[in-house]
Amino acid sequence: MHTVGFLINPIAGMGGRVGLKGTDGMVEEAIRRGAREISGKRAREFLKALGDATDLKILTVAGKMGELVLRDFNIPYEIVYAPPERTTAKDTKEACRKFVDRGAELIVFVGGDGTARDVVEAVDRKLPILGIPSGVKMYSSVFAISPEKGAEVLKSFLQGSYALRDAEVLDIDEESYRNNVLRIKLFGFAMVPYVEELIQSSKSEYGGEEEEEDKESIAEYIVENMEKDTLYLLGAGTTVAKIAEKLGVEKTLLGIDALYNGKIIAKDLAEKDILHLLEKYHRVKLIITPIGSQGFIFGRGNQQLSGEVLRRIGKENIIVIATPRKLQDLEKLRIDVEGKELLQGYYKVLYGYGRYKVMKAE
Repeated sequence: MHTVGFLINPIAGMGGRVGLKGTDGMVEEAIRRGAREISGKRAREFLKALGDATDLKILTVAGKMGELVLRDFNIPYEIVYAPPERTTAKDTKEACRKFVDRGAELIVFVGGDGTARDVVEAVDRKLPILGIPSGVKMYSSVFAISPEKGAEVLKSFLQGSYALRDAEVLDIDEESYRNNVLRIKLFGFAMVPYVEELIQSSKSEYGGEEEEEDKESIAEYIVENMEKDTLYLLGAGTTVAKIAEKLGVEKTLLGIDALYNGKIIAKDLAEKDILHLLEKYHRVKLIITPIGSQGFIFGRGNQQLSGEVLRRIGKENIIVIATPRKLQDLEKLRIDVEGKELLQGYYKVLYGYGRYKVMKAE
């Protein structure tokens, strides 16, 4: 019988669809904008994929931090910590300390980079951890590719078919992030049960003169081939931002903006804003770039592009761009959104002036 600690950060990821780029210190604002809790849903996807686990005992937290989801599954669990109704990082840390004290062999948490940081701060390297992705941004390499892949990692852990590996725990300054500045910091290292193809890499940043030249050539080709009377949704990242720069317009670096006939008509869009635009404009293109080293085009840092938004846009209207250096680090593209089955398959990735590489997305 294996003992595993399991907790859910109820507020993780709430800010994504409403364009907040994070939920730290912004819960009330997220709710005001109509945000909904998503961590419970992600936890259910993980537990459903896990199925009946007769060799597993779960230590968990009362209420939304674990109990309310676990009671719907046929997995034995024990509540070892009861948080107040409104939970904070303090409750995550206290629950993790309880898991350690009660002999947990692994801690599985549902959340984002901020939750990972809290878990590591509480347990250090006393035992391995595994993140089930549910935050707005998940740049750390402690996360499974998806909730379902997380279940596969846990199964491998229970069977002993894994290797422990040091993983980076990264976090960003969310206030700077909301102000269009990306500052990623290494918080520390954690042990993770590593299974190839199931655990994501840390996000990588690229720079240098050659990188900028490649972005220039990509942007030049996109601008020259833009269609008239077509709405272009520009995703996050410096590669996409170069397109706006080429057009002489200002883009939100870390948000999603709307461009029509060479002019920015809306900035930093939330999911509902995009859906409204899709009702008005019937010719739409979406331009995105994958996250460095991870390969995610959807499901990390751009939750405004929900499954419903992407279904309406259509796979055939998605333009993927990336510099050659970024592509060197990627074997495939990744998607982690609801309805991803309709988006999986092959994409032509523009990596230079009129130069494409076909890549599989899964």
